Amino acid sequence: MSGYAVAQIDEIDEISDGRCPYRPVRFHFGITSFGVNAFTGREAGDRLINEHDESQENDLQEELYLVQRGRATFELDGERVDASAGTLVFVPPGIKRTAFAEESGTTIVALGGTPGKAYEPLGGELWMPLHHLYESGQYAEAADRGRELIEAHPEYAGPLYNLACCESLAGRTDDAIKHLQLAIDRNEPFRSLAAEDSDFDPIRGEAAFEALVSSRAAEPAPG
Repeated sequence: MSGYAVAQIDEIDEISDGRCPYRPVRFHFGITSFGVNAFTGREAGDRLINEHDESQENDLQEELYLVQRGRATFELDGERVDASAGTLVFVPPGIKRTAFAEESGTTIVALGGTPGKAYEPLGGELWMPLHHLYESGQYAEAADRGRELIEAHPEYAGPLYNLACCESLAGRTDDAIKHLQLAIDRNEPFRSLAAEDSDFDPIRGEAAFEALVSSRAAEPAPG
């Protein structure tokens, strides 16, 4: 076995959280050193990427967009940039960005990473198809289906955190604390995120939760 892999962009199935669908290129190939996705507009005028600015403390990603085919219009802090096939658009954190297809079938490939920080895949692609259940308040169903995802891909911290959120909201206190602990074990920043996350309000008074999100919990024991 040589270990390499080859795929056409259109061979990678799209996933969506109800907004702009995308093709999870990183997840498809099992890439762990950088993030990469592809977005295709079926018709002219379709939004290609959700508006965002990568300014949150845990993101701060630089992003590079390649118009792989078709033609797109980027909106960058209110400025419009026309981008034909072959155009590269680099956007640092803090700049609000979105893009629209100007031709049917327009495809953008996006790569991202945080300067000075090793890339860590969180597995958000796995949870994406369940996000609509969370948004509609179907927390128990989201938790049930989320457990199946985690059994298949236990290495990702993101779905574990989201599962814990849904279990908390569904009244499954013990399960929520257990899966939040696993998420924090895999990704320490989830500790401070959980401390402020309203999804955990139903279990915030539990001693086990308070101990888990306490800043002291992250401190090494004295030698």
